[in-house]
This record gives sequence, structure tokens and C-alpha cells, in this order.
Amino acid sequence: MRLSPQKAGIALISPSLMVIGSLLVYPVIYGIWLSFFKKHSFFPEQRFVGLGNYIYLLTDPEFWTSIWYGTVYSVSTIVLQILVGIAAALVLNEAFRGRNFVRGVVLFPYMIPTVVAIILWKWLLNSQFGLVNYLLLLLGIIDAPISWMGKDHIMTSLILISVWEFFPFVVLSVLARLQTIPPVLYEAAKVDGASAWGRFIHVTLPQLRSVLFVVILLRSIWMFTKFDTVWLMAQGGGAEKYIRTLPVYAYMRTFMYYQAGLGSAIAVVMFAILVIATAVYFRMFRREEGI
Repeated sequence: MRLSPQKAGIALISPSLMVIGSLLVYPVIYGIWLSFFKKHSFFPEQRFVGLGNYIYLLTDPEFWTSIWYGTVYSVSTIVLQILVGIAAALVLNEAFRGRNFVRGVVLFPYMIPTVVAIILWKWLLNSQFGLVNYLLLLLGIIDAPISWMGKDHIMTSLILISVWEFFPFVVLSVLARLQTIPPVLYEAAKVDGASAWGRFIHVTLPQLRSVLFVVILLRSIWMFTKFDTVWLMAQGGGAEKYIRTLPVYAYMRTFMYYQAGLGSAIAVVMFAILVIATAVYFRMFRREEGI
């Protein structure tokens, strides 16, 4: 039997569509459907409650606190990752002895498992025998050890650890773009009398805009939905509620309080926030970046 080109095309893409539908579309639809029910996480009994879970979230102070902590965490880490990543990429783009070795060292935090990174930093930041407090006391910067895992500093510790772990992604992306900028642009700027800062503002930064557009978008999505780093940091310190972001709160409602419907409602809200933020971001910057 000979198929028409249209039918042959449909037959060829059908397996891909089935995989995408089963792995992406079905979980999203099932999560939305589950958010309208009061359901135990492991027992089959369920009761339709309509918008009851969403109405409950509007009056739940832990939910709003989680949104606030998630916003502080994601915005702070994204801004610092971009600043540190661009600065490191500019340095690594210059020629100096041992540059390839330094490039490998800079990428090291991004290659190690998250659980190893968190254990390492918990040792370093320990208030009794940690190296960070020891050095700060030795240099006279502080008079007494700081409880980095206490309620007053655990968010700062989490932000700094996340920046250390994920800024190499920004370095990789920016460095790849820096190496494709035509040198003639810098030579022309020098002829016009532009300083190093002027060349960065008027040559380098405009050339990086398209890359930064994608990097900021991806990092925003990843940091707002980041679970493992936050969850591991919160274990064992007694200050976990001070870094309880929205993904962690959804997990707790689902697998610790066994409220699968409410946990799904939190996940749906988180998904809606990301969709709206992404749409606004595209509307503000896509045309300007020519993407």
C-alpha cells in the first residue's frame, strides 16, 4: 500500500507525539484534574471539591510565605549568577598562562552532584568547627561564630551555595558567545577612543543580549522550581521553614501531609506563575532581542 506524503508524515511523527503526550501532556492534565479533588496520596478514595483547594490556598499563610521565599531565592540567585558568570567569562576569555586549567576549575561546581555539594558546604559552614567561621574569626571580621544554618542566615547560605553551584552554566554560555564576537568591533571602538568600560557597554554587552535572554529565561525557570538543593539544605538544621519555597511546600503537602489534591493545586499555581512570567518576559524582550 502506498501512502500519500501527508499520511506518511503523520505516521512518522506519531511515535514522537505519543511519547510527548505520555510524558508531558498527560502528567500536566492529570495534575490539574487532581487539584479539584480531596485525595489521600496513597489511598484510592477521593472526593470532588471543585475550587476548594485553591480557595484554601488563598487563606493559607504557609503558601504565601513559600511564594515569598521562592521569589527571594530565585531572583537573588539569578542576579548573582548573571553578574558572577559574566565577570568570570570575561576573565576566562582573556589569554593568560594556565587558562585552560582555570576554565576546568570554574566548571567544577556544576559537575559535582548536588548532594555532595550540600554536604560539603554544611561542613564548611558549621557553626562549631566550620572553616568559614574559623577564617572569619582569624581575620577579625567577626567576634563570635555565625550560625549559618540558623533562621537568620540560612537563606543567605542557600543563595550563596546555589550561586556557587550554578554560575558555571552562565560562564559556559557567555564564554561561547564572547569567542564569536569579531575582533574588528573592538579595534574600531579603540580607534574611536573607547575605554575598556566603554567597549564592554557598547560592544560586548549588545553582543551578549541574545545569549543573556535565553540564559535568564532558563535559569529563572530552573531556580523557581529548584527542589533538591533547597530540600537538602533544610534537613537537620531546624530552620527549614525559613527556606520553604513553593516546590518544597508542594512536596510536603503531597508526601508528608498526604494531601495529593492540595499538593497538585500548589503545583498548578506554580506552573501558572511560570507561564505568566514567561509570557511577560517574552513580550517585553523578545522583539528587542530579535529572537
